[in-house]
Amino acid sequence: MKITNKKILITGGATGIGFALAERFINDGNTVIICGRREHALTEAKNKLPPLITKVCDLAIDSEREALYKWISENHSDLNILVNNAGIQQWMSISDPNFYQRAKEEISINIEAPVHLAYLFQNLQSLRTIINVTSGLSFVPLTKTPVYSGTKAFLHSFTLSLRHLLIQKNIEVIEMIPPALNTDLGGKGIHDFAPPVSGFIESIFEQIDEGKSELTYGFSEQVSKAGSDVLTPLFDKLNPKS
Repeated sequence: MKITNKKILITGGATGIGFALAERFINDGNTVIICGRREHALTEAKNKLPPLITKVCDLAIDSEREALYKWISENHSDLNILVNNAGIQQWMSISDPNFYQRAKEEISINIEAPVHLAYLFQNLQSLRTIINVTSGLSFVPLTKTPVYSGTKAFLHSFTLSLRHLLIQKNIEVIEMIPPALNTDLGGKGIHDFAPPVSGFIESIFEQIDEGKSELTYGFSEQVSKAGSDVLTPLFDKLNPKS
């Protein structure tokens, strides 16, 4: 089922996977709204892709998430799809002095925001689809990103429950499970080794057209279907003992 003639909100849509999704959705004939906390990033995104509608919103704050829903319900009450894409990745050790503060930032963006937005937007009469962006690290953690990996495991589990809970409202719930891609997630240069976003996007939209509810690519396809016989060696490979 090709997505076209829909109105879509993408959180964290100014850069990386979010922007690539926005570009493809617009090219397929949809109206796209992106939100994020950095106004300059939203402006840059709109300069690259003029049809975008942008909204400044700090998703780490409860009241701003509520304000976002209120703004959508008043100005874009025909919204069809919510994409919970916003996320931050912190490379850190539990012995770091600021570990807990950084962990709280990840939890607020990666867990609290998508849970809160799903709760709010389920009440929008026009909503038909929620897409939660998780990670291949939902299934096998990278210990250099201990809290990020944990938040994505949570979101994976929550997505499974949400899919069941929203059946009665006729709202489809899709999980998008990217592997490491060449974006600035976690910091500039960290993922330069990874595949380009373009190939991921092409594959993801093919899977959407096929009606799949779990969208995978490369490494994430491997781990999402694996058992302990595969995951344990992968964990050891990802996290070599010093």
